Amino acid sequence: MTTITLEAATQMIAATTAYGVEHGLKPLSVIVLDAGGHPIAFARANDTSPARYAIAHGKAYGAVMMGMSGTTLNTMAKERPEFITALNTALGGTVVPVQGGVLVKGADGKVIGAMGVTGDTSENDADAGQAGVIAAGFTPEI
Repeated sequence: MTTITLEAATQMIAATTAYGVEHGLKPLSVIVLDAGGHPIAFARANDTSPARYAIAHGKAYGAVMMGMSGTTLNTMAKERPEFITALNTALGGTVVPVQGGVLVKGADGKVIGAMGVTGDTSENDADAGQAGVIAAGFTPEI
């Protein structure tokens, strides 16, 4: 099974933040988690708030723990808020069910981790994360 190396995580973060700069997004904070939800790498742009780590982590953690994108989790939050509340309780209040939680899949289509992006609109965060995952040679699910 493919895993995300520190080098690949760093490449994903660099490409994600570069996308943000190229598209005029607000400063981004980005985290990459492995398939078990453990942080591999995190970076934040200058002048971002300290809360951005927790938000990025929550987006990625929810995605990898459930095996579904932040977009899907956001839809579930709207359609089944009681489930997302229960999920968040079970996971210690760490899930942020919005776009910007990007699943990372290997060549075989299996989930190998997730990226959490925050700083701009959730839609723009997801687009930036998608670009970062692709740049590292993996398949994103936003």
